[in-house]
Amino acid sequence: MDMLVYGNWGYPVVMFPTSMGHYHEYKDFGLTEAVRWFVETGRIKLYCISSIDLDSWYGKHLHPGTRVWNHVLYDRFLHEELVPGIQRECNVQKIGMCGVSFGGYHALNFSFKHPEQVGHLMLLSGAYDIKPFLNGYYDENVYFNNPPDYLPNAHNDEFHRMNIILGTTEYDICKDANYQMSALLNRKGIRHQLDVSLWGVHDWPIWKEQLPRYFSRI
Repeated sequence: MDMLVYGNWGYPVVMFPTSMGHYHEYKDFGLTEAVRWFVETGRIKLYCISSIDLDSWYGKHLHPGTRVWNHVLYDRFLHEELVPGIQRECNVQKIGMCGVSFGGYHALNFSFKHPEQVGHLMLLSGAYDIKPFLNGYYDENVYFNNPPDYLPNAHNDEFHRMNIILGTTEYDICKDANYQMSALLNRKGIRHQLDVSLWGVHDWPIWKEQLPRYFSRI
């Protein structure tokens, strides 16, 4: 798994890329530059990783059950290898999770499956329902990796100890997904902030404005 790390010390944040994205995406589109101050002053340490979307949710060449199972293996890698390594390296109990667009799905799904490892969750224009990727296929692994399905029945005190920001924009194609997720969290009494930027669309310029504001709240 390729990874690009920024900073020598600071609170660790794992950055998930957009759909089918790679570890260098945030560098290429200027998002790491937008939060340079937090890195250079030792407040934040970034871990930009790749997805395996082409072999999971976007892997149309594979049976849907195989796609879901590959995501299960990705989640296991994060939970059992990457995050514990970051916790040891940075000497912290919990880390931050951040994702833009479909990366928001990865960040949110991991955080609510493993809330004991996550202290801050920052989502920018995320989408959270993966059922449309699977052509009607459904099994236990789909259920436990689709937040709109499993979250209503999930209970964990650690949910209430996370700092959660749902970021979206007035003209974001994923705005409804964030309003729906906010409503779900409200029904469960999970404290969070729904941040709606005016005039913005689903694109990098608004994300470069939002992320520094979200990092300032860590």
